[in-house]
Amino acid sequence: MADMAAAIISERMQFNSEDASALAKELRVGFDSGKTRSYQWRASQIEALIKLTQNHEEEIVRALYSDLSKPHTEAFVHEIGMLKNSCKVVLKELKHWMKPEKAKTSITTFPSSAEIVSEPLGVVLVISAWNYPFLLSLDPVIGAIAAGNAVVLKPSEIAPATSSLMAKLLGEYMDSSCIRVVEGAVDETSALLQQKWDKIFYTGNGRIGRIVMTAAAKHLTPVVLELGGKSPVVVDSNINLQVASRRIIAGKWGCNNGQACISPDYIITTKDYAPKLVDALKTELEAFYGEHPLESKDLSRIVNSNHFARLTKLLDEDKVSGKIVYGGERNESKLRIAPTLLLDVPRNSMIMNEEIFGPLLPIITVDKLEESFDVINSGTKPLAAYLFTNNKKLKEQFVKTISAGGLVVNDTTLHLAVHTLPFGGVGESGIGAYHGKFSFDAFSHKKAVLYRSFLGDAALRYPPYTNTKLRVMKALIGGGILGIIRALFGWS
Repeated sequence: MADMAAAIISERMQFNSEDASALAKELRVGFDSGKTRSYQWRASQIEALIKLTQNHEEEIVRALYSDLSKPHTEAFVHEIGMLKNSCKVVLKELKHWMKPEKAKTSITTFPSSAEIVSEPLGVVLVISAWNYPFLLSLDPVIGAIAAGNAVVLKPSEIAPATSSLMAKLLGEYMDSSCIRVVEGAVDETSALLQQKWDKIFYTGNGRIGRIVMTAAAKHLTPVVLELGGKSPVVVDSNINLQVASRRIIAGKWGCNNGQACISPDYIITTKDYAPKLVDALKTELEAFYGEHPLESKDLSRIVNSNHFARLTKLLDEDKVSGKIVYGGERNESKLRIAPTLLLDVPRNSMIMNEEIFGPLLPIITVDKLEESFDVINSGTKPLAAYLFTNNKKLKEQFVKTISAGGLVVNDTTLHLAVHTLPFGGVGESGIGAYHGKFSFDAFSHKKAVLYRSFLGDAALRYPPYTNTKLRVMKALIGGGILGIIRALFGWS
């Protein structure tokens, strides 16, 4: 009986579609009250996020370590520090962003004036990822708040410590009538996706992205999908090899041990240069993580046993296992895989046909570096693409030829930190962009407003229509002053 009672209580505590519907309606009441539209409310919630982060920095760091063994430096710089910077940008720029933007009018509406008004979409849903569970949960929420929306955040259950901490802290610091957190896994996410939202912002993989988009389509809900892909690194020979190697390592293993959507996924270089690049990477990897990288405190672990098994399968494929030139060590009980370099991996291998999202870095070779662009373009469009070169012509060709969410020349991943650049994918690597004002715009509707007075009312637009009116209308649409004068006087 006691077990049955416990089961009934547990079932009641589950978050189902009825709970999701009630939550959406509750937040709709909060939004409809108008409170989220004011600058004061928006700024107060962003300030609360800063205070939350400052007051609980150590707890956040501990949660990130619990979920991913994330080094303290990475936890602070990549998650806490970047979130604070996002908040500061909003507080500095928000009044300007909220102002209507003046728009030009034409002679066809003279006399008139026009503007573009940014208005909040309403009640939005943010579904976040596990690899940067603090930043990727709250950075979109910042944009949603800045734009004046009510928000439901669904953190990833794969990072349970961070998810639980955010649910607790947001409940304490934020306005719960308009900002809520729902924890849980597939059932809870499915219940949320059954509801009508004014926008859905999802960060994760393409498989779930398709599920989110399908659910959104039922309600004609717009989406932002921050996905991923195989982000390539093209390495030329005329470079500072030590600096390039360090920057590749920082972007790969220094970003959550490769578990980042913009981490370098594979390298392309020439057959002649590959040995030098491999030697340089080996030297710098050993300098950074020592001779026993599985014991390094500066590397995150693999998030869980499922991802460990997935990466092991990629590494143990017959056509791949013999291509390891550095690393390859692993410890399943501790969910650790050492930084691993692979040279001349077959392009039809599994590791070259799915996003790696881990500490494995294949290097493929070409005869001429220009061939690398064809290799990249033969696959789906990546979230990021990187080039190391001092060749001006090659840089120009790279920017012109490669379609990716973002490009970086002579470094990796740093475009993420530039708030004046949009961050997002293209094609299968994502839909929409955010960061800085792009976050504000992502959660805003740009409303067109035209103002006219009762003066200047022309009979031209009204019936009965005449040949003269038609001539003048054609001239007006053509836009030429001389043509309008000719039409008014009947000149050919």
